Amino acid sequence: MCSKVISPNSIIETYETLLSSAATILDEDAGNASWQPRADFYVYCILASLPWGGSELFEQVPDELERVLVGIQSYISIRRHFDDIAFSVFETDEGNSPNKKDFMEDLWERMQLLSRNGWKVKSVPKPHLSFEAQLVVGKSHRFHPVSYPPPAFTMSSSEILKGQEMHEANLKYPQRLCRLHIFPTNKAENMQPVDRFVVEEYILDVLLFFNGCRKECAFYLVSLPVSFRYEYLMAETIFSQLLLLPNPPFRPIYYTLVIIDLCKALPAAFPSVVVAAVHALFDRISNMDTECRTRLILWFSHHLSNFQFVWPWQEWANVKGLPKWAPQRVFVQEVLEREIRLSYFEKIKQSIEDAAELEGLLPPKAGPNFRYHTDESKESTEGHRLSKELVSMVRGRKTTRDIILWAEEQIVPANGAKFAVDVVSQTLLDIGSKSFTHLITVLERYGQIISKLCPDEEMQLLLMDEVSAYWKNSTQMTAIAIDRMMGYRLISNLAIVKWVFSPANVNQFHVSDRPWEILRNTVSKTYNRISDLRKEIQTLRKSIQVAKEASAKAIKELEEAKSILEIVEGQPVSSERPGRLRRLQGFADKAKEEEVTIEESLEAKQALLARGLEEGKELLRLLFKSFVDVLTERLPPVSADGDVPNLRTGDPNVTFPASDPEAATMEIDDENGADNNRFGLTLACWTRRFSLRVFTLSFGKPHSPVCADR
Repeated sequence: MCSKVISPNSIIETYETLLSSAATILDEDAGNASWQPRADFYVYCILASLPWGGSELFEQVPDELERVLVGIQSYISIRRHFDDIAFSVFETDEGNSPNKKDFMEDLWERMQLLSRNGWKVKSVPKPHLSFEAQLVVGKSHRFHPVSYPPPAFTMSSSEILKGQEMHEANLKYPQRLCRLHIFPTNKAENMQPVDRFVVEEYILDVLLFFNGCRKECAFYLVSLPVSFRYEYLMAETIFSQLLLLPNPPFRPIYYTLVIIDLCKALPAAFPSVVVAAVHALFDRISNMDTECRTRLILWFSHHLSNFQFVWPWQEWANVKGLPKWAPQRVFVQEVLEREIRLSYFEKIKQSIEDAAELEGLLPPKAGPNFRYHTDESKESTEGHRLSKELVSMVRGRKTTRDIILWAEEQIVPANGAKFAVDVVSQTLLDIGSKSFTHLITVLERYGQIISKLCPDEEMQLLLMDEVSAYWKNSTQMTAIAIDRMMGYRLISNLAIVKWVFSPANVNQFHVSDRPWEILRNTVSKTYNRISDLRKEIQTLRKSIQVAKEASAKAIKELEEAKSILEIVEGQPVSSERPGRLRRLQGFADKAKEEEVTIEESLEAKQALLARGLEEGKELLRLLFKSFVDVLTERLPPVSADGDVPNLRTGDPNVTFPASDPEAATMEIDDENGADNNRFGLTLACWTRRFSLRVFTLSFGKPHSPVCADR
């Protein structure tokens, strides 16, 4: 429109069509308010385009533009305020403030300010002004009339169905940006609100279109067509995407690589901004959503690994004096543990030599803890003898069947099944301890032995205890071993959930990511199995269609060949050569056989999918029941009046169960959280995080309270 290709009146007509559709969606009689995200998207399209053409519209069609703005004001006044605190990065009471503006309200306020300032925007280039004399004589065209799908009207009054519709609408029309205000106003760049919005749009567009090209992405991010600096805004926008709940738009590794490349592209400016962002987020870590904490830990450890692990750790040395469950202490502890995974123990220990106090937060030096290790100083036991015998059998290339018979005859009768699991699992883990590849090889070759010894959940729980004991000094290898065992169906996902919620692991919930990592892997693998089966079924359905067409074609060619007759001695005889008929018959039989084979594969995959869905439901039920049980033991009960105690404000009526004296006394000191959180509240935060994760994996992104409750 600015270049006179499209007429201003045509743009206004499009705006009014969008506004009319948005108003219809929210109409009480003809619309469906559950689809407000679609209406918001229509109005967002109008508002987002005004910085680019508002001044031209104001000059050429001022009355029509004013009419559109009045329509937007009317829409904003009737729409429902959207404030989903379940997806706030920082868990504060600010999310409940009635004065807090949502994204659409904030954007409308920025456009009103732009209108009062005469539609002047510094961040929007206007290359058409240089060619105005040539463009003004050109012919403008009209937009084709644009039609929009009518709102899906539902007669149901069920809150669950309404919640499902709103959930579907939010999946289809997600909010593009959830701003993350990291830096104080005196530190961030001073720019007009509209300029901030435009630069955010630039950054999001570049991240979107160059998501497979990190180098080009960083190049264009540092070359935006603006005349002012925007490093702080760029950092805030990228971190807002990285920490977006429930999932970032792209894989977190993408944002990690972009930040690394930006630090290299702007060595004098951006690294200091990243340092300031980390310090600002660290100061507020006690109020940060636990899912976001984990992402921040993974990003930060990876980022440091690309810069020689250099960081002013002495500034965080005081966290060693905080309680073991304090968020800042746990953050530093988990970052160091992840760094060791990316490097080695001595290297990370050397990197914190200026903060010797933090050495106490380093995990033990990774290595196996083999219970039956041969040592002259130790007395040889029955377990040592049996373990040594098993090693000899493995080295002697004995078959799996021979080893199973040996265990059933030599160990189980005399010492019991649990002792057999102890000896066999410890020994096989030790054989596969040299590397990840060794572990995989052992599980592939001798997994049937473990499967035979651990047929039920009770024995599988014992098996995971043995894995945890063997790799007690390596969180990574514990998670890998259990994950691989689940992959080979040696351990069920339900058994893993029960093991994670065992008393020993529950006590680690708020001080370590160890149980959460295993639980994350379990939920993700369960979902991935279902997702893979759905993809395979979709592919097989397409293959069946192709096979049916090929079979029909082959049969048709055969029948046509048979139908060609000639009269020989007064009798009709096929004129085709017998060899060609046999060949066509073979093609038809083979095509039909392939069709039947694919149909059988499809039936088998559908059966596996049905089984997988049932497993997913059982996992979901067990997971939430386990959370409820753990929380019930620790959180104060709701009063008879139905009032829920406010744990954040230090409610004097809050009393923790006497059976858990530690929970009643554990309070974060003032340096690490002014809210005086307690273990129950910390666990509740983790519960919410995993509720969202499991729900998202199962059903998508929950946006309404009804969906979240389901």
